[in-house]
Amino acid sequence: GQIAKIKGCKVVGIAGGPQKCEYLVKELGFDGAIDYKNESVKKALKRECPEGIDVYFDNVGGEILDAALLFLKMHARIVVCGAISQYNEMSAKGPNNYLSLLVNRASMKGMVVLDYAQQFQKAITQMSLWMAEGKLKSKEDVYEGMENFYETFLRLFSGEKLGKLVLKIKQ
Repeated sequence: GQIAKIKGCKVVGIAGGPQKCEYLVKELGFDGAIDYKNESVKKALKRECPEGIDVYFDNVGGEILDAALLFLKMHARIVVCGAISQYNEMSAKGPNNYLSLLVNRASMKGMVVLDYAQQFQKAITQMSLWMAEGKLKSKEDVYEGMENFYETFLRLFSGEKLGKLVLKIKQ
């Protein structure tokens, strides 16, 4: 989202809880935020994206992806980078509103960061510059000790974190 904002896009984030939504808007400079835990994602997408969605970067899948599919603009692009809502399910559920891809001539493509390994150095250089300029921010939620691994790991799925989750292990 931050990179899209740097590149001049209107950016709306989806997060769980008022604190995370406030962080997206006030700290990261997003144009809007949707609190999926406390409001209807469909209604909020209509409010935040009244003209539709050009690009949707998906890390969640499930109901949130289904809602986004309803608001695609013609020739929209969806990047599927994760599906955390599906990771603990016995079988993954595909999107119910996939016909929106056909109707809007949109495309959906999977992306794994390793696909871009040849461009890592260029990305590191650019992102380091943006960080030095204060345009790109990073927040870490750090916990210490291998004995805290399990409860720290579970924070990935419970939403009890703000930023990147890090477990610091003493040597």
